Amino acid sequence: MTFETIISICLGIGLAASVGFRVFLPLFALSLASYFDVWQLNESWQWIGSTAALITLAVATLVEVFAYFIPYIDNALDSIAVPLAALAGTAIMLSTVADLSPVITWALAIIAGGGTAAAVAGTSSTARFASTVSTAGVANPLVSTLETGTSVVMSVVSIFLPVLAVFLVIIILFIIFKLYKKFKTSKV
Repeated sequence: MTFETIISICLGIGLAASVGFRVFLPLFALSLASYFDVWQLNESWQWIGSTAALITLAVATLVEVFAYFIPYIDNALDSIAVPLAALAGTAIMLSTVADLSPVITWALAIIAGGGTAAAVAGTSSTARFASTVSTAGVANPLVSTLETGTSVVMSVVSIFLPVLAVFLVIIILFIIFKLYKKFKTSKV
């Protein structure tokens, strides 16, 4: 396994975690990185760096970010966020991983990409639901701002410092695990 392959896996994992907070923002970041030749994507995924993809993902990102600030729409988006995040996380991992056999690439994409994105999205949805229940939705804009900010930071770090992104993903997953345990024990 080459250094480039390891870095591409780190990029995929970092962006997949970012997808768990906002589905389109990391895809837009990846599109920007590809468009400006900051990152080279697999041959079959180079369309992500096209002008049409860049514009489409920019519009989708803006709509998604602003929709999360609208009461009730944010919770409706959360109901579809987990499966969409899993698909987007898988796609991001497929587009970034270099020099591996298709079997290993798909396994990594589904487990590391889709799994990471789904875990983060599921926890994010739970946090928004808890915010809605405990504050009647008043704190949801704060939750949305934190999620969007985390997605931006994770996307930028993933693209420019992919190894650091993996460490941040580990920290995020640890925090998610701790919150899950706390939530689970408080329900019992």
